Amino acid sequence: MYEKTIAHAIRESIKVKEYILNDQQLISIIDRVAAEIINVFKNDKKILLCGNGGSAADAQHLAAELSGRFYIDRPPLFAEALHVNTSYLTAVANDYSFDEVYARLVKAKGRPSDILIGISTSGNSSNIIKAIYAAKEVGMISVGFTGKTGGKMVGLCDYLINIPSQDAARIQEAHILIGHIICEIVERKLFPA
Repeated sequence: MYEKTIAHAIRESIKVKEYILNDQQLISIIDRVAAEIINVFKNDKKILLCGNGGSAADAQHLAAELSGRFYIDRPPLFAEALHVNTSYLTAVANDYSFDEVYARLVKAKGRPSDILIGISTSGNSSNIIKAIYAAKEVGMISVGFTGKTGGKMVGLCDYLINIPSQDAARIQEAHILIGHIICEIVERKLFPA
């Protein structure tokens, strides 16, 4: 009944991943981001992540992989998704604006040489942009996960991982793939067998 739709979605997802696989510049950026994250954890620093909707779910997912475990049992790493405190989120959104929810937490929790990972398929989410500006003020390293154009995050982030697609679902699938790859590299380097 829906076989064509299913096959089409799978083919499109594979196509995006093949573009990434063949983009040496993007692979090099992913490699540098993994190295930065390893350095952050070696120096007792932390990773803060933020996103909206599905990207918030990805931020929380990746924070859990780092702070919990990925492939191996090991000590936890300091990684936190900034949206998980709903009382804070709703209070700041109500009292200030939703655009401020992440920037205020970055100012409160971020320290020089920590990393902020901002996830936005469009690259234009106002609250993510403001968080990146706040991270720069604090002296944090900023990493953006976006779609093809990178939106307003182009030139703003220290590292931009822009997925070669304009389809939000395909972009999010690639974000979690790249996030998992980074988690695997981090574990292998920090906790060799």
